[in-house]
Amino acid sequence: MPLLEIRDLCLDLHGTRVVDGLSLTLEPGQSLCLVGESGCGKSVTALSLARLLDSPPASYPRGEIHLAGQNVLQLDSRALRQLRGAVVSYVFQEPGASLNPILRVGSQIREALQIHRPEAANDDEVLRLLRLVGIPAPEMRARDYPHQLSGGMQQRLALALALATRPQLLVADEPTTALDVTIQAQIIDLLRRLQRELGMAILLITHNLGLVADVADHVAVMYAGEIVETGPPDSLLHDPSHPYTRALLASVPDLHTPVTRLLNIPGAVPTPGQWPPGCRFAPRCPISRPSCTQVHPQLLPDPHASPPGRLTRCPWTSPSTAVPG
Repeated sequence: MPLLEIRDLCLDLHGTRVVDGLSLTLEPGQSLCLVGESGCGKSVTALSLARLLDSPPASYPRGEIHLAGQNVLQLDSRALRQLRGAVVSYVFQEPGASLNPILRVGSQIREALQIHRPEAANDDEVLRLLRLVGIPAPEMRARDYPHQLSGGMQQRLALALALATRPQLLVADEPTTALDVTIQAQIIDLLRRLQRELGMAILLITHNLGLVADVADHVAVMYAGEIVETGPPDSLLHDPSHPYTRALLASVPDLHTPVTRLLNIPGAVPTPGQWPPGCRFAPRCPISRPSCTQVHPQLLPDPHASPPGRLTRCPWTSPSTAVPG
């Protein structure tokens, strides 16, 4: 039984569709990377898993979210409080904004323990969690305030807070965006180690394709409120089917190939409420055909993918159809 199953989810904000017919599945202990540019709907999808968006303005006119056997969209406020933290925890991209600036590090972890695991709300468990996420000298750091920690240490603290509740699913929303590449690598290595040790599932939201191969068991590429391609990372990254996935990969510089100018995707992600008819990527697509602007493509198995099991929303892509670069 999947830990997380999203079926045909539609999300509106202030009456405007921002997520449209999205379906995803995540098995216990597995990792799913949700990839795409800013404005594609990744973060609001993640927030919907625990109904963290205020309603109104958020509404769900269609679809289901099943998490640990519960239909999240049918839960009352009391059941949602039990779900948040105990089943799913979040780590956000700006740890400084999610930490309480007037509480010491140890007090913040102890507060999370008191709410979800009161029997473990003690100094020993606080220090154990700090050690678990690799914070040195935990006895000293527990007495610090968040502003006394570096960006990398703040992110580790945010991770310790998320893990204090022993969640089945950890949602990491751009957890390395504000960090330098060395600290990014440390945080990703830490996530992988903790997943192995704790057996939790991870939903990683990112626009950094360099992280995907290191973390994901499965990848879903999102554009303009919908999934345009899914598949295992090795297959999807080495032979992408959808032109958008290919364009994303082409825009990442290759360390082994000298380049004088980075490639970019022309235009921008269309604003919700202004999605074009037909294929939503067609106005930016280098292989767009007249029919692409008329017919909205479905997410279907890719007959050219090897190994099979990939889904794509482009009927024209084949191994011989490359994105010019």
